[in-house]
This record gives sequence, structure tokens and C-alpha cells, in this order.
Amino acid sequence: MTILTIILGLIVAALLYGVTAYNNLVRKKTSVEEGWSGIETQLKRRANLIPNLVETVKGYASHEKGTLEEVTQLRTQSMQAQGITERGQKEGQLTAALGRLFAVAENYPDLKANENFLSLQKDLSETEDQIQMARRYYNGAVRNLNIAVESFPSNLIASGFSFRKAEFFEIDDAADRAVPEVSFNS
Repeated sequence: MTILTIILGLIVAALLYGVTAYNNLVRKKTSVEEGWSGIETQLKRRANLIPNLVETVKGYASHEKGTLEEVTQLRTQSMQAQGITERGQKEGQLTAALGRLFAVAENYPDLKANENFLSLQKDLSETEDQIQMARRYYNGAVRNLNIAVESFPSNLIASGFSFRKAEFFEIDDAADRAVPEVSFNS
């Protein structure tokens, strides 16, 4: 009778651990999804600001057509990117192009003094900060999920229920990691 009780206790403990591990994996996977949703929200906000910024700059710097077209093209590509890796690459290229756009704007004092341009610069700067915060949250959630998916014994539960490692949202090119410099001096 004692051996049967011990075996039954071990089975119950294993089942409780399995349920707890499964729920922990679900919680971590949901955090990753929530984190990605936050990144997408901020990227969409930035994408919505870009056409206004391009139009404002276009009025002052019409001969900088190449830079303006590049920003517009990269915005479209980033919105159409599939998967986290491709999205990270396109967003990095877009960030670099925005930096070049602001560098062009430095050559136009009237543009730098334009209220609409200054407001767009401020909004874009705030959005870039929000993207960085959302990316840090997302990558932290991915780290936690990936550790749980790979660590023993939770990896047994993860593989049994098809939990997979998630991709980090990274920018591959070190030059693209720089946030566009936004100057509020007029």
C-alpha cells in the first residue's frame, strides 16, 4: 500500500508539473505575441508619419528626389515584409534612409523652421523611442520563451505540444542600428 501511494504521488506530481510547465509556456508565448503586436503598432505609426514628412520636405527640397523616393520605397517594402527577420532588415534600412532625409533637411533653414516639419520630427523621434521600447520588450519575451522551450524538463512539454523558439527582432547591419538624428534647432 505504501509503494502504491508513493507511485500515485509521483504521478500526481508529474502531472501537476506538466500542467504548470504547459501554462508557463502558453504565458510566455502570449507575451511574445503581445510584444510583436506592440512593435507592429509603433511601426505602423511611423509608416503613417512618413508620407507627411516626405510631402513636407518635398515642398522645400524638390531636387532631393532620390532621397525622398528611397524613403517612400523602403516604407512600402517594410510594410510588405514577411517574417520577423525580413521586417527587421527592412525597418533597419528605413531607419537609415530617414537619417539621410533629416541630414538633407539640415541644408534647408526654411524647412527646419517649418512648424509642420518640426512637429513631424518630434512625432517621429517619439515613435522611434517607442519602437525601441517595444523591441526590447518583445526580445525579452522571446528570450524567456526560448529558454523555456530549450531547458530541461520544460523542453519535453514544449516539444510535446509543438511550442517553438521565436525569432528575435534584430537589425543585421550595424550601420542601420543608429536611430535617425533629429534636431529641434531651427
